[in-house]
Amino acid sequence: MIVAGVQFDIAWEDPAASFARAAPLLQEAAARGARLIALPEMFATGFSMRAEAMAAHAATIRTFLAGTASAWGVWLVGGYAAPGAQRPANICGVFSPDGDEVLRYRKIHPFSLAGETTNYEAGDALATTEIEGLRVTPLICYDLRFPELFRAAATSTDLFVVIANWPTRRSHAWRTLLAARAIDCQAWVLGVNRVGRADGHPHRGDTSLFDPWGTLTASLGDESGLVVGEVDAEAVRHARERLPFLSDRRPELYRRLDTEDLEP
Repeated sequence: MIVAGVQFDIAWEDPAASFARAAPLLQEAAARGARLIALPEMFATGFSMRAEAMAAHAATIRTFLAGTASAWGVWLVGGYAAPGAQRPANICGVFSPDGDEVLRYRKIHPFSLAGETTNYEAGDALATTEIEGLRVTPLICYDLRFPELFRAAATSTDLFVVIANWPTRRSHAWRTLLAARAIDCQAWVLGVNRVGRADGHPHRGDTSLFDPWGTLTASLGDESGLVVGEVDAEAVRHARERLPFLSDRRPELYRRLDTEDLEP
């Protein structure tokens, strides 16, 4: 399957302007044969802490995602804020070529340093969907720093899609952690980031695709554009059969150690 990550400068708190910036890249991705196309975290508004105001755009953003997926006959992954039980949630939605939202993942780890924990409610469940024979699990930005999530989903995932608003000053961590998660889980990892300035913070992008061996297969620097690459479930199966690291895990022991006091 050909997949694409869309990297662009999100218009701050302005969905209409963001749609206009993303649309030509989405069209180009579809024209280049991408079956799954991913946009960054909160791609229509930027990573704003005005949660209620951003969540008010949820229906408009879903309509754009559904309409685009249907118009181009592709699977579309995009992030947005949506109303939640107590506070809005930071969401990653997956839309089918029919325009249906087949998966809605809530960010499990809100970014406390930016105040996200006080403005958005945390999710409590992973979500995976099968797309044309490829098992896809989306995660959001700060989730990348928590390998526990990736390991929990590893055996049921061929491709992790990590959508983000990851700032330039931590770009080394972004690239390194994407590669590490691919190596950890022996899975494809597509990390999709934004460029431009957001609330005063520069973002250099580095949207990247890593294979199940942790090898970088496609990437962008700090320009708007596309990362396009071909992924397949067979490469995941081959990596795991050749080097069966995942079968050597001891999850029951890890859970016990996590609850015990370690001896000095």
